[in-house]
Amino acid sequence: MSAAIGKVFLVGAGPGDPGLLTVRGRELLERADVVVFDHLVHESIPGIARAGAERIFVGKRPDQQPLTQDDIGRLLVTLAREHACVVRLKGGDPFVFGRGGEEALALAGAGVPFEIVPGVTAGLGATAYAGIPVTHRGLASSVTFVTGHAATDDPCSPSRLDRLHLDGTLVFYMSASRLEENLRAVMAAGRPPETPAAVIESGAQPRQRVVTGTLAELAARAATLGVQSPALVVVGEVARLRDQLKWFEDRPLFGRRVVVTRAKDRAAELIRLLRERGADIFEFPTVEIDASPVAAPLGELSAYAWIVLASINAVETLFARMAADGVDARSLHGVRLCAISARTAEALHQRALRADLTPAEYESENVADEMERAGGPLRGQRVLMPRPEIGRSALPGVLRARGAEVHEVPAYEAAIPRDSAQLAGALLEFAPDYVVFSSASAARNLGAILGPARTAALTRVAVFAAIGPIAAQSAADSGMSAAVVPARHTIAELVAALAAHDAQRRA
Repeated sequence: MSAAIGKVFLVGAGPGDPGLLTVRGRELLERADVVVFDHLVHESIPGIARAGAERIFVGKRPDQQPLTQDDIGRLLVTLAREHACVVRLKGGDPFVFGRGGEEALALAGAGVPFEIVPGVTAGLGATAYAGIPVTHRGLASSVTFVTGHAATDDPCSPSRLDRLHLDGTLVFYMSASRLEENLRAVMAAGRPPETPAAVIESGAQPRQRVVTGTLAELAARAATLGVQSPALVVVGEVARLRDQLKWFEDRPLFGRRVVVTRAKDRAAELIRLLRERGADIFEFPTVEIDASPVAAPLGELSAYAWIVLASINAVETLFARMAADGVDARSLHGVRLCAISARTAEALHQRALRADLTPAEYESENVADEMERAGGPLRGQRVLMPRPEIGRSALPGVLRARGAEVHEVPAYEAAIPRDSAQLAGALLEFAPDYVVFSSASAARNLGAILGPARTAALTRVAVFAAIGPIAAQSAADSGMSAAVVPARHTIAELVAALAAHDAQRRA
C-alpha cells in the first residue's frame, strides 16, 4: 500500500452555531470517508457526513484517557493511509488557537497531502453573537487575539502583555479558568480598571451567556454566576455596545430545549426554523420509513379519479410501488393528484408532475370541498389513498360520506428506528422544555420507545406540541397531552405556535 494515498482536510467548524460551517466544509463532510472531531464541534456537524462514514471522537470524556496532540497527529497520518478523504473538524478556525498548525506539520512531516479550510473563529463569531463588534469607528481601530491559557514563558502570555499592542480591543481565548489572573495582568499593563469588559460563555450556542462589567469587577461577577468553559473574554470600549446590539438572546425560543421526533431525513426544515428562533435541538428520530414489507400492488391507476397523497412518504412509496409494478408516470394520465401540503406538492414536482390540488387548509371537510370544486361532486368517483400501515385519518370517512369510493392502500410502515432506544436516557438528561410531534406515528412511537415510566417522567418537565389534531390525539393516547396545536397544520405554523406559547410562558 502507498505510504499516503489519501488527503486530510483540516476544517474549521465555527464557534458553535452549525449554520456557521462553511460551504466548503459541508462539501467535504458529505464525501468524507472518516471524520475526526472533538468536543468543541457542534454535535450535529459530524452527522452531515455521508452514510457509512466513520466518525472518531478525540476529545475528553470522563470514561476514557484523552488522546495527546501527538496521538492525534499520528492518527491522522494512519487514517490518510487507509482512506481517500479524511476530515479533521476543529472548533472555530484550525489556525487560530486550534492547534491546526501542529497537526498540519505532523501531516507534512509524514508526506501526507492536506488542505486547510478556514472557519469562523470564536473571536469573531462568538463576539458577533454577543452583540459586541471587535472594531468600531471611534472606539477601537484594532483587535488583538490572545490566548488566556499560555505558559508563562510564552511571549504572548497574559503575564507579559507589555509586549502586546494594548490599544483597541483585546480578545482572550480559553480564559475561564484564569479569568481573574488575566484581567489583573491587563490592568497591570496599563488598562484602567473602569475599562468595559465582557465574558462570553458557550458563544454562538443556544446556551450562550454574556456577563459584562469593568476590568475591576468582571471576574467577581463571573465567579458569582458560575461562568464555565468554553468562554471568551473581550476587553475594550466596544463591550459598551452589547446592550444596544445584542440580538442572539432576543430570539423568541432562545435557550429553549426542544426535542424533534421527526424522521431524520425529514427533519431539516423543522430544525432550521427552530434554530433560527434560538432553540437548542435534541434530535430523537422516532420514525423510520420502510416501504418494503407493506406496499401492495395498486391496481389500474387510470381507473381512479383522484390520488390523495398525504405526505412525502406517500409520494415516494407510490412511485416505488409503480416501479415495482412495471408502470411509470404515463399511467397517471387523467388522474387528478391532491397533495396535502406544499412539501408533498414539491415532491411531486421533483418527479415532473404538478399537483392538481394543494388545499389551503388541511381539515378533512375543507379538503373534500376543494376536491369537489376542482373535479366535481365526489359521488361515484374512485379515490386512491396510499397511507401508512398503522395510522388514522378522518379524510377517508368524509369522502365516503360524500359518495366517493375510497381505496386505502397500506403503502409504507412508520417503523421505530433500530437505535432509538439508546437515546432514551440522553433524552431525559436533556430535560427538554418542548417535545414536537409532526405526525401521529412520531407520537405513538415515542411512547413505545420510552415506556410508561419514562413517558411519565418526560411529562413532568416538557410541554408537547403536535402539528394537528390527529398527531395530538396520538400523543394523548400515549400519555402526552399536546398543549400546542396550530390552527393550520404546517411545519411553519407549528413553530410559530410554539414561539407564541413560549412567549406566554415567559410573560
